[in-house]
Amino acid sequence: MCGISGFFLSSPDKGFSEVHNISKTMSDKILHRGPNDSGVWVNENNQLSLAHRRLSILDLSSAGHQPMESFSKRYIISFNGEIYNHLEVRSKLEKIDPRITWTGSSDTETLLAAIELWGIEKALHELVGMFAIALWDKNDKKLYLVRDRLGEKPLYFGWIGSDFVFGSELKSLKAFKGFSNQVCRYALDQYLRLMYVPSPLSIYEGIYKLEPGCLLTIDSPNARISPTEILALPVSKEGIKIEQWWSLEDVIKSGVDNQITDVNQASCELESRLKDSISSQSLSDVPLGAFLSGGVDSSLTVALMQEKSIKPIDTFTIGFEEKKYDESVYASAVAKHLGTNHTEVIITSKEARDIIPLLPCIYDEPFADSSQIPTYLVSSIAKKQVTVALSGDGADELFGGYNRYTQGPGIWEKLFKTPEVFRKILSHSVSAIPISSWDYLGSSLNHLKIGSQNFSQLGDKAHKVANCLKEMKTLDDMYLNPISEWSQHASLVKGLSNSIGQFNSKFSEQLEFLCDAEHKMMFLDSKTYLPDDILCKVDRASMSVSLEVRAPFLDYRLVDFAWRLPLSMKVQNGQGKYILRQLLYKYVPKDLIERPKMGFGVPLCDWLRGHLREWAEDLLNEQRLEREGYLNSKIVIETWRKHLSGKYDYSARLWAILMFQAWLEEAKTCSGLTNLDRKIAL
Repeated sequence: MCGISGFFLSSPDKGFSEVHNISKTMSDKILHRGPNDSGVWVNENNQLSLAHRRLSILDLSSAGHQPMESFSKRYIISFNGEIYNHLEVRSKLEKIDPRITWTGSSDTETLLAAIELWGIEKALHELVGMFAIALWDKNDKKLYLVRDRLGEKPLYFGWIGSDFVFGSELKSLKAFKGFSNQVCRYALDQYLRLMYVPSPLSIYEGIYKLEPGCLLTIDSPNARISPTEILALPVSKEGIKIEQWWSLEDVIKSGVDNQITDVNQASCELESRLKDSISSQSLSDVPLGAFLSGGVDSSLTVALMQEKSIKPIDTFTIGFEEKKYDESVYASAVAKHLGTNHTEVIITSKEARDIIPLLPCIYDEPFADSSQIPTYLVSSIAKKQVTVALSGDGADELFGGYNRYTQGPGIWEKLFKTPEVFRKILSHSVSAIPISSWDYLGSSLNHLKIGSQNFSQLGDKAHKVANCLKEMKTLDDMYLNPISEWSQHASLVKGLSNSIGQFNSKFSEQLEFLCDAEHKMMFLDSKTYLPDDILCKVDRASMSVSLEVRAPFLDYRLVDFAWRLPLSMKVQNGQGKYILRQLLYKYVPKDLIERPKMGFGVPLCDWLRGHLREWAEDLLNEQRLEREGYLNSKIVIETWRKHLSGKYDYSARLWAILMFQAWLEEAKTCSGLTNLDRKIAL
């Protein structure tokens, strides 16, 4: 796992030393992504440069140094990622050309040889892995940027002045000489709704994220694209082209036409495919372990890892002093049953809050999924013992794990039959009862053990339902409202132009051949929430401490399989991940697993009224907001006052504002994470 960066100058008017130094400066800003080695390559006329930071995982020798030239010297590559099947690819290549000789055992060398013999697109389709690639073709004078199928590894690109730049993180791009790109207000608007900046946008004008499964080709840095063009792929114009080399839509269409109807066949194939994925992703020349929360996804991953290991594998979890946020007891029980070498650390509220000043620099752009805090903490703990960790990410989107899949369609069916005026009356009635009163009721119901339901955090859930009752009018709203915080976001951002068009595709228009709403939601989450929130969160948190995290569920062959399963094998009796649970019960007793889904949260609501209040009030100062000119201060201040009253829990939407404000402050001064280990000691 590594970090890449580089640029393509509009004119070759700089000398070698200046170009080399600019590239090295950009690369040094992402030292945390690759502390083991670095390299810079500059082309013959000093117009293009590729840089690389290396975190050594496979082939720890100098034979894995990047940027790397292909054996014919036609191609030069800077590559971030892991090719899990690179040994199989090597065997195929050797059969095609027995004259191939290898200088080392790195997957980068394998990748270059594949491109040399097959061409870039065929080579990509042969790969099983996660990757972001920058490739220069010396013969055709073309620069290629590539992102993996599901978006596990990040890749930004765009223009600073008239020069084309790219990199794994915005830190690199901001280090390019002359960076002065302004905040994109449309991206800010979308961020406040979704809690993350959705691809292909970035928080800066003129800078974009390459979308998952996409290939960008550019042979002239003077080629430009507009925001409206990039929102409607493919892009094809003189000097630049962006197209999909892999399509989730095509996978789903194929899956619908080739459904598996026999549950026993499906279970056997699931187990086989998941074992293969975990086995290939366990290939490493450095210590390897796994995150373990005690939930279905991580427990199944660990169970299959441990089954193949001759010694206890290393597993890691964190717990919180606040019991309603603490799942460590469940993780410990699973670890004990499986016999892993388990590390559990209980985090105090102060230790968790101490992470907050680091977040704007770690994430580079506003990011408001508060589980970023425990994700960073568990990554920090794991890094002390291992360099690679496996996770259960992706299983929810593929196998129906989120509550919105199991509950949303049923709620919509009932709401659709209820007149809008009655929905609004009910919404007002639910909202009128304070969060604290709902929580007291929930605690009482839990104490009485009414049925099998868990009523924790009932107040927050009740108020979210109330908001949905008020605003849900279409099937699109059924998907967007539960994942949106600032429903009145359009009036929150000042100076917002509507000329860019509508970002969010209509839910009801997506994949008409899918007859159920649940699968449509899974598709949209796989295209948006998974890469832009979940995978972004894990990548930045883990790489900030130089830890590589791998996600076996995102092996594209397992993704293909998941979309061949009918909904009944994913969601049954109001519970998701049915087929995963049945497989897990072969390895872990059911009573260690079955409990309501908690998420990976922190007590933001209480923090903002307590220890974080002074910090928050400074960032939410009305005069400051007016001076900065991005947000409607009246809306922000009114929301803050309601939250402080204790009658409302607006912690999530306030966290979005606070993370933007903290980012805005940090963006002026952030100098990278090279001293992160000295900033915080757990």
